[in-house]
Amino acid sequence: MKNLKLPITIDPSRSAQRKLVCEGYFEVSGMNRLLAVCDAQGEQVQVNANFSVDEVGLVVISGSSSATVTLTCQRCTEEFDSVLEVDFTFSPVKDAEAAAELPSYYDAIELDENGEVNLRELVEDEFLLEIPLIPRHPIKDCQAPSDSVWGELPEELEKPNPFDILKKIK
Repeated sequence: MKNLKLPITIDPSRSAQRKLVCEGYFEVSGMNRLLAVCDAQGEQVQVNANFSVDEVGLVVISGSSSATVTLTCQRCTEEFDSVLEVDFTFSPVKDAEAAAELPSYYDAIELDENGEVNLRELVEDEFLLEIPLIPRHPIKDCQAPSDSVWGELPEELEKPNPFDILKKIK
C-alpha cells in the first residue's frame, strides 16, 4: 500500500468526510524548489497524510514525511547526507481572513480556485523549512582546516578597541 503514487492536488473537504488516509509517495523530480537547494538521495519521497474533521468542525490535514538529501557543509564545503523528517497539521482556508480565525495549533493552507490543496507543494514547503539555515557537519566529522577557530577567539587574535584612546583623553 505504501507504493501508491499520491495525487498532486486533492479536495480536503471531501477527503475529510471520508476520513481518507493517504500513504504513498511523490516523485522528487516534481519538487523543483527543493532540488534547487539540495540533491535528493532517492527518486521518491514517502508521505503519510490523514484527512479528518475535528471537534469544532474544521477540516484537518495532518501527516508526516521524510527524505534523505545531500547538503553542502558551510564550514568545509564538503557534501553530507541529512535526513529531513517533517510532521504537519494544516487546516484549509479560503482567504487570509479565515486564516486569522484559525486556532493557533493549526497552520493555514489556502485552497486553490477549484477548492483543492496542492499536497505535493505542501510537503515540499515543509521540507524547505526543515533545511538548516547554515548546513554543516558536526564538528568532529567536519573536514575544515585544523587552524580554523570555532567559538571564542584566542586572546592573541583579539584586537584592541580603537576608542580606548578617547577614554584616556576624556
